[in-house]
Amino acid sequence: MLRILLPVTVAACGTGLWEWVVRHFAIPPYVLPAPSAIFATLISDWDVLFQSLLTTLLTTLEGFVAAALGGIALALIFNLSKLVEVSLFPYAVILQVTPVIAIAPLLLIYLPQQTAVVVCAWIVGFFPVLSNTTLGLNSVDRNLAGLFQLYRASRWQTLRYLKLPTALPYILGGLRIAGGLSLIGAVVAEIAAGTAGAGSGLAYRIAESGYRLNIPRMFAALFLLSLAGIVIYALLALVSHLALRRWHESALGKES
Repeated sequence: MLRILLPVTVAACGTGLWEWVVRHFAIPPYVLPAPSAIFATLISDWDVLFQSLLTTLLTTLEGFVAAALGGIALALIFNLSKLVEVSLFPYAVILQVTPVIAIAPLLLIYLPQQTAVVVCAWIVGFFPVLSNTTLGLNSVDRNLAGLFQLYRASRWQTLRYLKLPTALPYILGGLRIAGGLSLIGAVVAEIAAGTAGAGSGLAYRIAESGYRLNIPRMFAALFLLSLAGIVIYALLALVSHLALRRWHESALGKES
């Protein structure tokens, strides 16, 4: 309860201070809108902002699912074949370290807009899943691995009954990271799409509001983006806790 109460208290105090500063110094809303003005804009422009939020969330979900399935599948292939891992892993690293803001305009040239946005969300969410899953599969206890060899377990049996359970906390950790990064990738691609004259997600609304100096709407859209990121992380953290709570030390400690 304290972990929830303290952040809420800090947020309430910070919001109150923000409101007081804007009112006391009479700061214009096009410079810094008060929280009350942002909330009023959120209500008045809810239809537009909500539709944009759904668009961004759909893009994020598609990119996240692609990153999760692709990252886990490729990590399994890496674990079964070191030759494939040595051949392909450097390219996964290159894909990760290349700024997505530089890739997005090129993707918008060669791909349809929605496909390009999803690919950007996939790019930034893919590597954390791949690297964490690969690390988990390679973190098997040597004694247990030797025991499986002693009982002549096949590679698939070892993978199913030993490596995957060992890697599950790593996989879930990678998914928690990928969820937020997929949202970031979608936002970056939507901004690039907006500058190209197309777009309908929340990031596009932020850019549009900036051009029109509608700063309260910009803050309202930014608030929805932040809230979406928090909800995504919380849901993935809940899934991780439910999957690990009965047997893994990281979740058992939280139960106590």
